[in-house]
Amino acid sequence: MAYEEVAMEAIKHALKALRKRHLVEEGAHAPALAALNRSPVLQGSEWKEKAENLEVELQQCYKARARLSELLVVEITEYRASKSLVPEKETLITDLQNELKSARDECSRLTELLEEKSKALDLIMSEHQDLKAQREAVTRRAEIKILVDRWRLQKMQDAERLNEANALYGDMLDKVKATSIEKLARQQVDGVVRQSEDGAGFYIESSIPSTCWQRIPAHDGGCASILFEYNSSKLISGGQDREIKIWDTRSGSLSNILYGCLGSVLDISITHDNKFIIAASSSNDLNVWDANSGRLHHILTGHINKVCAVDVSRSSSRYVVSAAYDRTIKVWDLQKGYCNNTIISHSNCNSLSLSTDATLCSGHVDGNLRLWDVQTGKLLREVAAHSKAVTSVSLSQYGNMILTSGRDNLHNLFDIRTFEICGTFRSNANRVASNWTRSRISPDESYVSAGSVDGSVHIWSVSNNKMVSTLKEHTSSVLCCSWSGVGNSLATSDKSGTICIWS
Repeated sequence: MAYEEVAMEAIKHALKALRKRHLVEEGAHAPALAALNRSPVLQGSEWKEKAENLEVELQQCYKARARLSELLVVEITEYRASKSLVPEKETLITDLQNELKSARDECSRLTELLEEKSKALDLIMSEHQDLKAQREAVTRRAEIKILVDRWRLQKMQDAERLNEANALYGDMLDKVKATSIEKLARQQVDGVVRQSEDGAGFYIESSIPSTCWQRIPAHDGGCASILFEYNSSKLISGGQDREIKIWDTRSGSLSNILYGCLGSVLDISITHDNKFIIAASSSNDLNVWDANSGRLHHILTGHINKVCAVDVSRSSSRYVVSAAYDRTIKVWDLQKGYCNNTIISHSNCNSLSLSTDATLCSGHVDGNLRLWDVQTGKLLREVAAHSKAVTSVSLSQYGNMILTSGRDNLHNLFDIRTFEICGTFRSNANRVASNWTRSRISPDESYVSAGSVDGSVHIWSVSNNKMVSTLKEHTSSVLCCSWSGVGNSLATSDKSGTICIWS
């Protein structure tokens, strides 16, 4: 049954295909059949009309062909002309490209040149500004120099007038001294001098100290300088902590503190009327205080390196001398607060001492002891005091002997009139601690005291140059000694800032 159905479907499909083919063939032969059905006359007229139309179209085609040929000839002519111009245009393009490349290279070169010129202009502007600033600075310095020259001229005139007054004063003082020698000789009885000439203090015969009865922690970082007030038991000290302290040695209590130093205190001095205290410091200046009020009176500036030594005139409390590591020694007027004179030395000065007759003794790094005229700045005498740097110069109470100490661990006593050595004090145990270790001679000129690097203090007798005592209390290097003029006290200070009072 299934086979019969399939056969029937196949037959139906075949019949449909035959019908479609028949319809297609009828459509294809329809025009031909329509033409055969028309009359021959009608067909001839139609063909004639078509032929005429085709002839017209052919003529139009010939005309169009002729026009196209003309256009083609024109185009070919133009093409040939254009083709002949191509090499020229290519050459022109090549030239233009080369010119463009050259222009770009020139532009790059000009850009680099512009940058160089801009940098040069900036440099020139900077140099111009520097030169302008230098010119202004030179102008200012010139103006300042003119003012300084005027000021110096005025000061020189003042100094000349002052020197004339000092000369008159010196002459009067010499006359007073000449008349007072006998009086001073009569005042010395049983080794006790009741009072020296006017302006000097009281002092008594010294004895050998043996006991430390005050131990004062005075300064932080070290105490480089100590000094007793005249006719007083008060002790002045200066240290690394930039402070000046005044102590009551009887009780060991602190009486006052003076502030104002900007550097470490390397040396101190006091006027003979106990009115002013002067400190030399590492800040290149000197500070002057009113001892009673504790107020800063002057700051003396002019040195260009640390000031390591200072002393006050014994004949007048007005004049101060200082030495610094700029190889200069300056003479100052305390009343006016300016420098009267500047002495230039070949070697830095570590210590100095001013006598009553306007002469100055200075000890230097080259080991020499020099004697100067303070008023003229002239070098009067010079002697090789030590083989190494001089650390201390101390004038005796009478002013006829000077004690020096050096890094060669020797302590020499000179006659200031002849500059000859009167005595030499030494010990294997005594070693000088620094360039500013200060030794001192007692007020009655009987003993010499000096500290050592091991913390001991040695005392020699001036009469026989022998050591008479060794004091041991300090635990660090002893830097300075000072004798009291109103008792048998000796004060010493060390690198740890401790002060010992001996009796």
